Formats: sequence, structure tokens, C-alpha cells
Amino acid sequence: MQLEKVYEPQRFEPHWAQWWEESGIYEADPARPGKMFSIAIPPPNVTGSLHIGHMIGHTEMDVITRYHRMIGDNTLWIPGTDHAGIATQMVVERDLAKQNITRYDLGREAFEAKVWEWKAQYGGNIERQMRKIGDSVDWTRNRFTLDEGLSRAVREVFVRMHEDGLIYRGEYMVTWCPRCNTALSDLEVNHEDTAGSLWEIDYPVTGQPGRVLTVATTRPETMLGDTAVAINARDERYLDLHGHTVQLPLMNREIPIVLDDMADPEFGTGVVKITPAHDPNDFEAGKRHSLPIIQVISPQAKMTAEAGAYAGLDRAEARKRVLADLEAAGLLRAVKPHALPISKCQRCATIVEPLISKQWFVKMKELAAPAIRAVETGETVFIPENWSKTYFEWMYNIRDWCISRQLWWGHRIPAWHCSDCAGITVARETPTVCQHCQSANLIQDPDVLDTWYSSGLWPFSTLGWPDQTADLARYYPTSLLITGFDIIFFWVARMMVMGLYCTKQVPFRQVYIHGLVRDAERQKMSKTKGNVIDPLSVTEKYGTDAVRMSLLLAAPPGTDIIASEDRMEAARSFANKIWNAARFLFLNLERAGAEPWSPAEQPSYRPEAVDGAGPLAVPLAVPLEDRWIFSRLNHAAGEINKAINAYRFHEAAQLQWHFFWDDFCDWYIELKKLRFAENSGLNAHWRNILTVFDASLRLLHPSMPFLTEELWQRLGTHEKKSISLAAFPQFDPAAADPEAEREMAALQELITAARTLRAENKLDPKAPFDAVIYADGFVSSLAAAQKEAIEKLANLQLTLAPASAERVKGSKRSTPEFDLVLAVSAAQLDAQRDRLRKEIDQLNKVIASSEAQLSNEAFLAKAPEKVLASMREKLADYRAQRDKSQEALGEL
Repeated sequence: MQLEKVYEPQRFEPHWAQWWEESGIYEADPARPGKMFSIAIPPPNVTGSLHIGHMIGHTEMDVITRYHRMIGDNTLWIPGTDHAGIATQMVVERDLAKQNITRYDLGREAFEAKVWEWKAQYGGNIERQMRKIGDSVDWTRNRFTLDEGLSRAVREVFVRMHEDGLIYRGEYMVTWCPRCNTALSDLEVNHEDTAGSLWEIDYPVTGQPGRVLTVATTRPETMLGDTAVAINARDERYLDLHGHTVQLPLMNREIPIVLDDMADPEFGTGVVKITPAHDPNDFEAGKRHSLPIIQVISPQAKMTAEAGAYAGLDRAEARKRVLADLEAAGLLRAVKPHALPISKCQRCATIVEPLISKQWFVKMKELAAPAIRAVETGETVFIPENWSKTYFEWMYNIRDWCISRQLWWGHRIPAWHCSDCAGITVARETPTVCQHCQSANLIQDPDVLDTWYSSGLWPFSTLGWPDQTADLARYYPTSLLITGFDIIFFWVARMMVMGLYCTKQVPFRQVYIHGLVRDAERQKMSKTKGNVIDPLSVTEKYGTDAVRMSLLLAAPPGTDIIASEDRMEAARSFANKIWNAARFLFLNLERAGAEPWSPAEQPSYRPEAVDGAGPLAVPLAVPLEDRWIFSRLNHAAGEINKAINAYRFHEAAQLQWHFFWDDFCDWYIELKKLRFAENSGLNAHWRNILTVFDASLRLLHPSMPFLTEELWQRLGTHEKKSISLAAFPQFDPAAADPEAEREMAALQELITAARTLRAENKLDPKAPFDAVIYADGFVSSLAAAQKEAIEKLANLQLTLAPASAERVKGSKRSTPEFDLVLAVSAAQLDAQRDRLRKEIDQLNKVIASSEAQLSNEAFLAKAPEKVLASMREKLADYRAQRDKSQEALGEL
């Protein structure tokens, strides 16, 4: 029970992180009885490191998992990582580039081997960090989205979907990243509003010298691939041009004028160019009018041979040349400033290119319907509920999902192309012959599946699906998903779709969405702003428990989370308070000659009656402070259980903090100190203290696992191996003691009144003062019974008098129930009056100066609003201070 003087979490946190895993206490057993609770971790990228957004999500998941384990549920938290196709391939390609090697130099098989080598060497970084912060996951079930079992599940789903006609292959307009050299889904693209230009270009009308149609474009380089211009059939300006053609500038090519509603007579000139190969809307218009498709920009963002004289140029250089040539030809009519959204690859920030490409797609409308119904009917519930609107918005407007990626790292599409008949064979295992013509000349499709395809199977593939395993039967559907709002589209919706398609059940019963982590100024964290908090450095500095507690306190549902080192410093002070309280108890227990002791587990807690030793005890009675603290413990247990079950993590943290610091440390231990001198051995006093301390640690454990495990293990021999397995305190209506809480509230008010008077009058806190309490009835009886406690904790020599008695002179505090007078000397009163007068004079000067500034029109016009708000706030504080000092002076 010997505790070091200083709280240094770095000394014991690594030990418990390792012991928790090696002891196997978090390993789930489907055969174990009890209600089921399961949760799957959102698999972080194998390339990743823990960031502050992970930290809040992992902390909330750990709190809820530890809680369910402690209330006796059969609990499973599944860990794992995502292979992160584009991200991982980019990292490895960058490493190879340093050696002047490309993936094409190595070839596919050798490159994939390199990526596996990289994963073995660096890929476990985030898992090591998860262990470091104490994630209570079942590491024996750790999964990776490219491991053998999950790969089999992916192939199974692809084949089933293909057999059900839900997967098809076709040429469609996709968003293409020239750097990553792959198609992207809409969700993998960031849109940035940019100041650009709108160029107006004249297209000469064929056979009508001098007549032109003027079109406006933000991408003049794509005009080289125009195959038509469109006008609206209702636009009277161009009725005579129906069925005519124009000359495509720079390309000496005649293209038709078509009638289409995409041309708006009210917008611009009412004429638009159509480039089916390079714009999604133009692609659809091209299909309507059977226009040819001319691709002038390659997947590498270079101009193709179809671009004529501009072939081989980078797209940006081609734009410059095209504009220069148009101007030289007198066909560039105008250039106007124009704000437009630029689309960039989320991974590498390269400007993406709309290109027509042959890709694999999933038909989503049919699959989305049951996923929509499941949320509408409450099979799956979003918390906070408003996030269901975001989910519905995407699901109601869902488009077919492009699932193929032109990468080498990932789940290769299980489809084989026949070199003889061009047929495609889709199969679970590698086929030996074409299913159409029996040819053996088969080549597997080179593309891999979108990373989110395998991630969408995560809740059930990690439990052994498609096999009907014991884990799947016991732990699916999972109970809860905790994630950020930014991947509701990417991941949550797709898991719903995949779960219902594959298992006919929702993948999770509840989805808790936490907010975005922001800095103290409520700014989004970013490296460019320099306001990023590295969770690993702050856990090293303040301790993991302190960082966890600071994040929990700042995380009300439905709001962004404010992370600041000031909060972490405060949470470290709380952890230090817990440590010092434990050290104080252990030292005094040792001095009392008592052995370490821990209470037996019990559903609720009752104090023992104590023997009548010492002036504060009543023979064979339960002291007030014991009755009160056990009632407060019972109340705290009830409120904390309710808060955790409602995912109100901030409330649970506030309740834990308040009970331990305010109730247990500041009042209960202070009252118990008065009994230490009169008691020895492991008597009822100590058993009551240690019972409450043990229960307090259990209440705190989900939020602060390391510190509570360290202290709980020092208490002595327990029924359970770890505090993680100990019972979480529960509320018992029969254990409430409202009378004790009423009595204690009155006692606290008496002691606080005395302390406040001392502080306000700047009296020496160590010097005892005579005081008189004027009261009748309940307060009078309580003060008489607790006279010793009041005297010790307020440092008074106390006299009790009836409420009607004449008041002595002194500093007074009045309440409806009692008056408390500190009987200070005349000299002390004079000194106090002088001090208050000087204080009031000084405040008056400061107030006058502030009021003058805030009434100066010139100053008000120049000063920032933030500065003015601060000044007004300070002025209000100065006035309140002055009023308080004047009131105190009046009383004297």
C-alpha cells in the first residue's frame, strides 16, 4: 500500500496496458452467460497514427465497453485495421520513388510483396498506440481487411451480388485522379471554392460568314473534344439555326447545333458547348443525341492525339496555348472573373478529371430501400437523432456505386476475362476455364475493389461470416457503433446496405455520432494552422487518464469537442487529487496498524455502525458523514449509470469528478480525519472508508482505467482479478438516506459560511476565532451534535445561542436558518474597514477609467468587437466586486 509521493502515470500505465492484454481478461467467450454487448472498432488505416479525433472515439468506445463488462454483460470489442488501398499504395510508392523505382518497374506481384513488407514493418504503429492508450479490445480477434477470412467474405459478397444482377460493368463518366491513377467515388473528392475565370469563345456558324455563337466555359482546353453546341428550342434568338452546324475553333471540325434543355435561355448567351468525354452532364447529353465521344485528356492529365497540335501537353499548359491561339484568331470574346468549385483528390490533393472509363458498379437503389426502412422503423437508431436526416438525405438520393479502383493493393476483383470470346467469368475460386466457351485463356481483371467495399462488411465479416460461427450467432447484430459524422456516407450507410443484403439483419442497433474535435478557440484543427494536438505527446505529458477525462468532459452529444491543454492540466490535477487521497488513506491505515482490506462485492452499499471511541462518535451508531457519503455514493451510482446508458459521456465524467473531489475528498475525508486519532485497527470506521473508496474507484474506472486499476490492486485481495471485472455500483432506492443528506447540507452550509467570512474579511485562516451560531430547531440541534466538527473544519471556538439572542459585534453571515457571527476585536474591525475603503476607492478609479473608454466614440469605432466585449465583461466584474465590498463595509 506504499504509494509514491508524486503521481507519475508513466510509471504504471505501460505495465497495466501490457498486463490487461497478457492476462486475457478482455477475451470474449460466446458460451459465457449474460446479456450480450458487442461493438466493432471503426478500423483505422494501417498507414495511420493516432490523432485527437481517434482519441475521443476510442475513449468513448472504451468507456462503454468497460462499463458493460463491469455490469456483467458478455462483452466483445473487436479491433482491427483497414488496408486503405489508395493511402497505403501511395505511401509505398513514395518510398520507392526515393530509390527512383516505380511500381511498374517491379511488376504487380513484386510490388504487392513490397506493400506486405511495409505493413509488417510499419503497419502495426496504430495498433501499438491503441494498446498504449488502454483500449480494452479482444486482441485475439484482431482483424485486417485483407486477411484470409475477410478476403473470402469479400469474394463471396461480390459473387452473390453479381449473380443477383446487382453488379455490372460499363462505360460511365467517373471522377479520375491522375496522380493516384484510379477512379474515385464522389465521397473521395474534396471541393474547394476558387477564384477562376469564365472565357467566352466565338464558334463561327457554318455557311453564314460573320455570324457566331458565343459559348462560355471554365475549361477552354476541353473544347478540343466538343462534339456539339446546344441551344434551347424555345430560344427565339436561334430559331433559324435549328439543324445547322458550327465550326469548332482551332480544330477545323464541323459540329452540329442540337436542341437541348441543358441550354438555359436566361443564363449567359443561352448557348452551351457539349464535350461528352469530359463532363458528366455533357456525357448524358451526348447519349441523348447520339454524339461521338472524343477524349482529348488522358488518365495522366496529358492531351491525347485527338487534341491535334496540342497532343502531349499537360492540361494546364494546353489551356494557356489554346487561349493564346483563340486570341490570335480573334475568337476569344471576353474573360470574366468567376468563382467555381475545384474538385481535388482527398488523398493527394491533385485536381481530378471527369473521364469516361470502363468500371464495375453496384446498383444501389434496390439495396438502399431496406436500409432506409431499418432506420425509419427504429431497427437502427442514430444518437443524436438529427444525424438520421443526414443519413436519409444521402440514401434517398443514392447513385450507383463505382466499386473498381485502378490500384494494385487491395481486394482484386474476382472476375476473369476470356482472351478468346471476351466473356467474363465471376467466381469464388480462380477458374481454370471460361464459363462461356471453355477456353483456358483467362486473365483476371486488373482492378481492385474500393476500400469501403470490404469495410462495409466489417461488423459481420470480423465474426466469421459467411460461415455460421458461434461468434456470429452470439455477437451479431452488434450493439453499437461509435463514429464521427464525416463517415456517415462513406461507411455507416454502406454497412447498413451490406449487412441487410448479406445477413438480412441490421449491422448495429445504435449509432452514436460524436462531434469534431476543435481547439480552444473553436477552430478546426489543421497542420497549417499549427493548432493540432498530438494525443501521444499529451498522454505522455499529462497521463492517458487525464487526457481521456478532459475529452469526455468536453463531449456533450451533438456538439463539437473542445480540446485544450488547459483542460488536460485540470484533469491531471483531478488525477493527482485521487492519487493523494489514496496515499493519505493508505498512510493512515498503516499508522492505525490495519492490514490492506477490500470489501466483498455487493449490489448496493450500507455503512456499518461504529464503536463509540472518541468525542465525535455515538456508541453503536452510524456517524452522519458515513450515512451521508453512502447515500451520495448510491445517488452518484444511479446518475452515472443513467448517463453512460444514454451516451452522455460528459455528464458521467462530471458526476464522477464531483463525487470523488467534492463529496469524497473535500468533505468525507476531511470529516474522517477527525476520527483517525481516536481509532486503531481495521474497525468499522476504516471499513466504511475503504468500502466507499473501493466503490469510487469502480465508478471512475471506465473513464480513468489506469489510475483506478493501480489503486484498486493496492487495496488488497479481491474476488476478481481486475477492477475491469469488478461489479459496477448500482442504484438502490432502499440505500438512499435523504435525512442524512439534509443534515449534511446544513452542516456544509454552516462550515462554508464560516470559511467564507474568513476569506472575505481576509482573516488569518490558521488563527482560531470566537464565533456564535444563532439558530433554533433543526439547525440548533445539528450544530450541537456536530459542534466539534464545525470547530475543527472552520477553526472556530464555537458558542451556540438561540435565534432570539442579542447579537455580538463582529462579521456576520445571515441565512433564513441561522446567523453566524465571527466575534473579531475592535482593532481587527477597524483594520477591516480601512482595507475595504481602500479597496472600494481603487475599484472606483478603475471603473471610472473603463467607463470613460467605453463612452469614447472614437475608441469604440476603432477597437475590435472582441476587445470591447472583454472590456465590458471586466467592467461588470469590477462593479460586482465594488458592490460586494460596499455590502461588507456596511455590515461592519
